[in-house]
Amino acid sequence: MAQKKAYEVDAWLARPGEHTAVVLVYGPDRGLVSERARAFAMQTGLPLDDPFSVVLMDAAEIDSDQGRLIDEARTVPMFSPKRLLWVRNAGAQKGLAEQVKLLCAEPPADAVVLIEAADLKKGVALRTVVEASGAAMALPCYADAERDVDAVIEAELGKAGMTISPDARQALRRNLGGDRLATRGEVAKLVLYAQGSTQIDLADVEAMTGDVSGLSVDDAVDAVLDGRVDAFDTVFTRHSSNGSQAYQVLAAAMRQMQAIQLMRAGMDAGNRNAAALVAAARPPIFFSRRKTIEKAVERWSAPALQRALARLQTAVLASRRRPDLSVAIARQALLGIAVESARAGR
Repeated sequence: MAQKKAYEVDAWLARPGEHTAVVLVYGPDRGLVSERARAFAMQTGLPLDDPFSVVLMDAAEIDSDQGRLIDEARTVPMFSPKRLLWVRNAGAQKGLAEQVKLLCAEPPADAVVLIEAADLKKGVALRTVVEASGAAMALPCYADAERDVDAVIEAELGKAGMTISPDARQALRRNLGGDRLATRGEVAKLVLYAQGSTQIDLADVEAMTGDVSGLSVDDAVDAVLDGRVDAFDTVFTRHSSNGSQAYQVLAAAMRQMQAIQLMRAGMDAGNRNAAALVAAARPPIFFSRRKTIEKAVERWSAPALQRALARLQTAVLASRRRPDLSVAIARQALLGIAVESARAGR
């Protein structure tokens, strides 16, 4: 099958297959998805700032415009040997999956398709199409394990010619790991703070790092699921004021709603109750959040979950088009879902 295990992805990216026509990078760690997609894009050797060689597209645009991706893939490049078609914000769009299936069946000679996607569960059309094709490759991206966080720390410190004391490393590691871009940004900030020193100590870490492991994001998502409007607004404001990206909360909310959607489908099928489904969830749900997720599975009907996911997808697209309004767009969408949850819980 055309897929790699999570631990094999970096090695493949170092030497990607020459005849791979479609590359799908997906997973819950949005920062890692973005980082690895860019790594593949750089391996093509194409100038990433050249709009004639690299075409950026949104999955929603392709989904609504049947044939758009096919037409782009069949266009003969004018100024480079190949073109890179870089598709972002992919998910469960059927139109996109159908076009990718056609490209996998007849790989384009003059184009490479790179797709960034959210966490795609097994069986989602786009993932199924890519994994079944010999002309494509699926690359999963999951939250960094401890050794991955250490590798990022070493890489960033190595660039600056710095080392870090054992107690400082331990303290830093505790605060990192939820998102690759957030992790790298936090270490870069620490390096800047300690500029002029050769070693980072515990005092430097305590002075400069906050918790970017995702707890504040989970707090915001849980407040939405519980219908605690005021609590969500407080947590989201704190998250935004720390300089974090609004898409992190949108992406986390989308992943959680997709997981709840699957559990709700299991409950509607009469297989198990919400508590049993949450207990069996993979990856496991942290014990302190289980009651919240159980209530959400019971509270949200299948149609309501579909509406909420559509609202989140619209917000993600809108925030990409208007990054200057991303915080306001995310806040409005998430507040709307929190209000709907509060009504459903009455």
